[in-house]
Amino acid sequence: MALTRDFRQTVQADAQRDPAFRRAMLSEALDSLLSGEVSLGKELLRDYINATVGFPKLAAKTKIHAKTLHQMFGAKGNPTARNLFEILAYLQRAEGVRFEVRSARRPVARGTRVTKRAAAALKR
Repeated sequence: MALTRDFRQTVQADAQRDPAFRRAMLSEALDSLLSGEVSLGKELLRDYINATVGFPKLAAKTKIHAKTLHQMFGAKGNPTARNLFEILAYLQRAEGVRFEVRSARRPVARGTRVTKRAAAALKR
């Protein structure tokens, strides 16, 4: 579903006005990527970039052409890990935050192959 111009302007206005909203946008994008929802994560990152630093400034800071950045975060885009992590590092610095990944205990689905070491770690 395409976003309307009014919706994008509203998101951009909220992001410019509210630092907590910006951090939540970036956090949701990272959470989506880490959860395996890559398409959603890329879409959220694209919205975050548009609402905050913008693609031209991101291109200048990361030395990745703006058109390439747009393609990476498009529906068919497939950013390399190196580019994605470089972009995420810059966005965190620009926002003044640092996200950390922490493990959370989650039940292992039946039929999932787990090594003995991983099974022992899950029991802790």
